[in-house]
Amino acid sequence: MLSGRAKLFLSHENGRISLINFLNAPCFIGEMELLGAQEAANGVTAITPCTCYQIHINNCKNKILNNTKFLRYLCLFLSHKAIGNTSNYTKNQAYPLEVRLANFILLTSCNQMYREKHTEAAEFLGVTYRHLLYVLAAFVKQGYLKKTEQGYYIQDLNTLRKIAEGKP
Repeated sequence: MLSGRAKLFLSHENGRISLINFLNAPCFIGEMELLGAQEAANGVTAITPCTCYQIHINNCKNKILNNTKFLRYLCLFLSHKAIGNTSNYTKNQAYPLEVRLANFILLTSCNQMYREKHTEAAEFLGVTYRHLLYVLAAFVKQGYLKKTEQGYYIQDLNTLRKIAEGKP
């Protein structure tokens, strides 16, 4: 992915879908399948307009996997991805929902509109649906967000950023 932001989903055998992570350009999509670490592809949905470069792996897989420069770059990419996942996991343990939700809203919003499904957001943040709705309602009451038919409009971007940084 050369530009844009996207969400990565995992489809479970029982039909449920879980939000796994967020992709910010520049990044790879499908690197785990390329390496053979994962057979089934995950779902990807654009958050903002994205520009992607598609490589037909059948034509060049052996060349790519024997290119040491590319493999080094891919290893660094995967290492940074693992560090980011660890950081996100520890933040979910260490910060209150207000901070995590503010960060999630900023991460998933497009043109100051937040439109994520509450069930997916609650699962991703590791909280109950009810707790998520309570904090969203508090954000609306405090004037950070405005509920609209399309979702939630971010009215006070600066304050939401301060909350996401853990600052009162």
